[in-house]
This record gives sequence, C-alpha cells and structure tokens, in this order.
Amino acid sequence: MTGPLNSLKVLDFSTLLPGPFGTLILADMGADVLRIESPTRPDFVRLLPPSVNGVSAAHAYLNRSKRAMALDLKQPEGIEIVHRLVRDYDIVVEQFRPGVMDKLGLGYEALKAINPGLIYCSITGYGQTGPYRDRAGHDLNYLSIAGMTGYNGRRDSGPAPMACQVADVAGGSCHAVMAILAAVIHRQQTGEGQYLDISMTDAAFSLHALTAPGALVAGEDPELEGTKLNGGSFYDCYRTSDGRYLSVAGLEPQFFSRFCEAIQRPELTAKGLSFSPQVVDEVKGAIAEAIGAHPLEHWLRVFAEVDCCVEPVLSFSEAREHPQLKARNMVVSVPDGRGGEQPQVASPFRFSATPVSYRFAGVGLGQHNEDVLREQGFTDEDIVRLREAGALG
Repeated sequence: MTGPLNSLKVLDFSTLLPGPFGTLILADMGADVLRIESPTRPDFVRLLPPSVNGVSAAHAYLNRSKRAMALDLKQPEGIEIVHRLVRDYDIVVEQFRPGVMDKLGLGYEALKAINPGLIYCSITGYGQTGPYRDRAGHDLNYLSIAGMTGYNGRRDSGPAPMACQVADVAGGSCHAVMAILAAVIHRQQTGEGQYLDISMTDAAFSLHALTAPGALVAGEDPELEGTKLNGGSFYDCYRTSDGRYLSVAGLEPQFFSRFCEAIQRPELTAKGLSFSPQVVDEVKGAIAEAIGAHPLEHWLRVFAEVDCCVEPVLSFSEAREHPQLKARNMVVSVPDGRGGEQPQVASPFRFSATPVSYRFAGVGLGQHNEDVLREQGFTDEDIVRLREAGALG
C-alpha cells in the first residue's frame, strides 16, 4: 500500500456508517485495515440495494481496500484470535454500545495489557458517560439532541432531516480519524497508547461554529430561517421557470452587487446586508420573481462569466459529470475482485509525495480468514480447530 498511513494497522469492529467511513479514510491513505464481522449478524450495509454480482454497492464502497474476517466473538476461540491479532494491529475501532466490548473480554484495558501502545477508539451516539450513554439513536436523533435540527428547515413546514448523515460522518467518522491521528502523533513522541471516546452528539454540537458563539454569549438562539445561512437572508435556493433551482450565496457586497446587476435588479444591492425580516422578505421575493422568469439554461449562460457565487443545484448524476469534479477525478474505477471494476467516489485527499490508492472494493464476509490467520502463525491444523469450534464464519 502507498499513502502516508501505510505504517498503521487497524482492527475495525464497526458496522453501518460512522466507523466504516472513518476506516475507509484511513484505508485510502494506506492503513492496513482488517474488518472483524460477526458470521451470524452481518453488517446491515451488506444488505443495502443495489447490489452488483451479489455485493451491495454501499458495502463495496465503504469497505474498499479493507480485508475481512468473520469471527464469532462469543466463542473463546474467536477471542483467542483477536488477542493474537492485537499484538500486531496497533489501532482498534469499535462502535458497540458502552460496555459490550468489555463483556466480550475485548475492552481497552484487556487489549492494552497485550499491547501497551494500543490506540483504542470507541464511536457511540452519546459517548461513554452521561445519562444517555446506553440509549439507542441514529443520526437524526443526535442532530436533534445537539440543537442542529432545530434550525434546519423552513418556518412554514418545521424542522427537516438533512440530506447526508452529518452526525454520523462529520461527527463520528471524521472526528474519530482526527482523534486517531492525534493519538498516533502522541504515541510517536511518548510510546504511549490511549483510549478515545468519540460521541457523535458531542461532535455534532461542536459543529455550531457560527451560531454557538452568539447563543452562548448573547443568548441569540438560532431559529428556522433565522440566520444568514439557513434561509434567513437571500442566501438560498431559487426556482427557475422550468422547475430547476439556482443556489445564490454571494453574501459579500461585491458579489451581491454583481448578482443584482446580472438579474437586472440593481436596486436590491443596497438591501442585501439588511437584517430586517421585512427587507429580507422583500429581497428574496424580488430574487425569486427574477429567477423564476427564465429557465435554468438561461441563467447558466448569464452567470457563466459573472463571479458572484451562483451555481445550479445538481442531481448526483449531474454532479458526477460536472467538469470541475471530473477534472479532480472524483469518480474512480476500483477492482471488484472478479476481474471487473466498479465506479466509486474517490478519496478527496491529494498528497504530492504519498498518493492515496484503491486496492479492491469491499469483499465477501470472512474472505480473508485463512490469509490473516496464516500471517499470524496459525497452522492448517489450527484453522481446522478454529472452524470446528465455530469461531470462523
């Protein structure tokens, strides 16, 4: 493997989205990621349609470049295998509810006794402490508890789910990766591993970058369509005459002035910075009227040469064909392990000396069982014994 993280070895016990997306980031950057899955309770992502040659496209993407083992962790032989692996793999990522890994004999203290330099990252909805530590939840719940859903939506229809899983990915996946890499630097300096407690709710709460300061210092609670960036200003999406939408985001005076000239409403320029709800409604109404008078193609021509932060709202299929994303090679072909290739979203990281790489799309359950066991010194007789004991899937 190439990439800046090719010295790291990760045992990944996570399922669904937060952990797997985080370890995908690590794998793309060269880390050796080994997924440990249950042979009897498969990751739900494996069942998500559509499938290609019997493999879920979502699974194939989220688990690319990761090897896969199927171990029954309720069997002592399964625990034996993990204990052997953790001598060699120096990072653990898990996503069970608090206490589950401890009950299995695979908690931080148990594995730290085997590998003192271990970095052990737990990703949960609410964290390892607090009254909600054992409570079930999903992305929408975490964002709601964190106060983010409360001002995402429209006044006339109320709060709305977000289009992507902000708490799961921006909260769980990305914060876990940042914490892991920070812990790696600490270990390089001190030789000391550590335990990482990542709460998706905590991380979502930390994302109130522009609204939290006012709310905490001045008591300015953000409301639906009540801030500059959530529909409370002209910064918004506007419907064209053919039912498409333009995103208008030129908050700075120079951009808004050019935009007003382009839609032939220069008199709106002086009103763009107003915080008055009445003025904002007037400005947005005038913009909606102007944009709604012509189809999308007309506005694409108008704004092609105008530098004012206006872009069309694209579908995913249109986005993948956009010249900017194509120039950045944001869709790549990844070997599918069957002699073919599968199109997948590329890693967004660009390194001049240590480029990312894609070895293969996500593989079948337990596909690398024997390869990994032999690497760890297990003999053929050992493998037969483990299989007969029900430890292997």
